[in-house]
Amino acid sequence: MAHCNTVLNQVVNFFKRHEFESLARKHHVGGSFRSFNRWTQFMALLVGQLSGRKTLRDLVENLAAQGHKLYHLGMKKVPRTTLARVNEEQPHQLYKELFHKMLGRCEAIAPKNRFKLDAKLFLLDATVIRLSLKVFPWATYQQKKGAIKLHVGISADGYLPEFFDMTTGKTHEINWAKALRLPEGSFVVFDRGYTDYNWYQALIDSKVFFVARLKDNALVEYFQKRRGRKAKGVVVDQEIALHGMKDRLRLVQFNAEDGNEYRFITNADHMKAADIAELYKERWQIELFFKWIKQNLKVKTFLGTSENAVQTQLWIAMCVYLLLAWLRFKSKLELSAQQMLRLLQLNLFERRNLEHLFRPPKNTPNPQLALL
Repeated sequence: MAHCNTVLNQVVNFFKRHEFESLARKHHVGGSFRSFNRWTQFMALLVGQLSGRKTLRDLVENLAAQGHKLYHLGMKKVPRTTLARVNEEQPHQLYKELFHKMLGRCEAIAPKNRFKLDAKLFLLDATVIRLSLKVFPWATYQQKKGAIKLHVGISADGYLPEFFDMTTGKTHEINWAKALRLPEGSFVVFDRGYTDYNWYQALIDSKVFFVARLKDNALVEYFQKRRGRKAKGVVVDQEIALHGMKDRLRLVQFNAEDGNEYRFITNADHMKAADIAELYKERWQIELFFKWIKQNLKVKTFLGTSENAVQTQLWIAMCVYLLLAWLRFKSKLELSAQQMLRLLQLNLFERRNLEHLFRPPKNTPNPQLALL
């Protein structure tokens, strides 16, 4: 029988060790480590995400029990107090930069969006994760409640989180969105929480197309309706002006099959009205993204209480998300990300071929998995 490394060992090949060490030297504060390093921190928290460990003690004890299988990964011993201190003190920016490097690799092989647009399509939204203000005093939200807010911009090419950031719960999503540098010619879709006419105008000036919902209390001036036969569900397609904006917009009123009526505004005059409605419908994918990471990754409970420890855990969780995306894109697996994660959790320290783990034996082996 052919020798196999552990599943964890094979998965870790996704992360370039020399690239990681370069980032570790760049993002280091204080004196040099004696019997610990950032790679060990990363591997420990990566295992915590992949194995679903709930507490720091649980994670450390699990690593100790599997110590003989971790030797070839270059890990050092993981004392609980040392790991906790490094999580609190060493900059999370290491993992933020690692995430963006991994993102570039995933984007290079991601499938194109279903609209076959030449330009990028981004879906924006934010979600709140509530925290105890007594335990996380920096996470200000309401008078007696704490929370953090995850701001995300999903690319419709492979549904990758191309824009990701964390703020306190009090930060409004529009303030985060205004700081984004969206590519010229790209499309961005968002809900009514991002209503800001100055930002709309800035997007137009930057030659970025957007699709959004129109608020019920918006001050609207109506102009001529667009000519042509309307597609099914399209009730209104006409030019409008919003109070305070210099450029006119397009209003598309759409009646969905469920009977609900939607009023979309956009500056994409070159697209069909029905396609505008479909673009907004695509925004549901970011809701699915939030649901998935909350159910499958450790992004609601944390192994440290400082803002840096929370950021560290979140960025490593996003690296795990990219790891699963990479496996799906590279090998064209039909398994869902959740199915893949469950298989990894059950077999993380087993010596099994990664291809055989994900693909039933009756199927023809796919040599592309060996490229990991």
